[in-house]
Amino acid sequence: MTIVINMRDGIDERKIKVVARFILEGKLVAFPTETVYGLGANALNVSAVRRIFEAKGRPTDNPLIIHIADFSDLKRLAREIPREAKLLAERFWPGPLTIVLPKAEDVPDVTTGGLDTVAVRMPSHPIALALIRASTPIAAPSANISGKPSPTLAEHVVDDFYGKIEVIIDGGETNVGVESTVVDLTSDKPVLLRPGGLPLEEIEKVVGEVEIHPAVMGKTVGIARSPGMKYRHYSPNAQVIVVEGERERVRRKIAQLVGEYRSKGYRVGVMATEKYEANEFFYLGKSEEEVARNLFKALRALDKRGVDIIIAEGVEERGLGLAVMNRLRKASGYRVIRA
Repeated sequence: MTIVINMRDGIDERKIKVVARFILEGKLVAFPTETVYGLGANALNVSAVRRIFEAKGRPTDNPLIIHIADFSDLKRLAREIPREAKLLAERFWPGPLTIVLPKAEDVPDVTTGGLDTVAVRMPSHPIALALIRASTPIAAPSANISGKPSPTLAEHVVDDFYGKIEVIIDGGETNVGVESTVVDLTSDKPVLLRPGGLPLEEIEKVVGEVEIHPAVMGKTVGIARSPGMKYRHYSPNAQVIVVEGERERVRRKIAQLVGEYRSKGYRVGVMATEKYEANEFFYLGKSEEEVARNLFKALRALDKRGVDIIIAEGVEERGLGLAVMNRLRKASGYRVIRA
């Protein structure tokens, strides 16, 4: 039995305390963050963390992000905290930034995927912060079945996990819509492991040039130092095709593909920033913030509408666009057409 708790209208401190006990007892709790919904467990409880991997069907070498509510918690989790980490935390925490540091001995290997590093962030969503403060640092990947689009609504979590976990906190739609940006600070130069809700350009204003890991652009990796680097991610049941290039050429190519696939009897969905005649259409919005916020919701909605093919309009890779394109390419299995 899964308990769904409505906190769309604000935090209920009494209910937060009840849910915190679930966390402390080793149970699984899905809760909203500003990026996507997380599937949380006590980060320092080995058996509880193992349940996350089991529930999601997640490979055990895919590390988890630990969510904290105070910078002092970082000292419990990381063996070293370099100057760059302090600068980034001061500027961007709470917020959609994950920092990778050498892990402390108290952090179980299961939480870090067997790595000697730990990924930590401080979410800005008030429900997430209240739950962590009332309990303990929480390990929380996105609250979706492994490989599927991440959840930005409690309904998405219900679809994937109702009857499989103890609690789902419904805090309404998440604000950012893509997962946190992950930066590795264990090398000589900061390395972007995953683009996300905090644009790379903003990070570089604080710590200077950041190297982009090849996995960000789709290169194969052996060891995943961050979630989202190694395994199939964000994919709906329908086949996704991404069309990139100059705007007018993209427009013509999408219209052409819709016609071709529909003529062959496929149900076609389009997710884009302008209207297309297809079996199903999802408007992503005009701004990069809207597109990011609607990205996973569009993939899930078109899947529910029973399309066979999803054609996604590519966006410019700047700001949040880098994260959007990273997710779209992974969702498509790198089936990308250059118009």
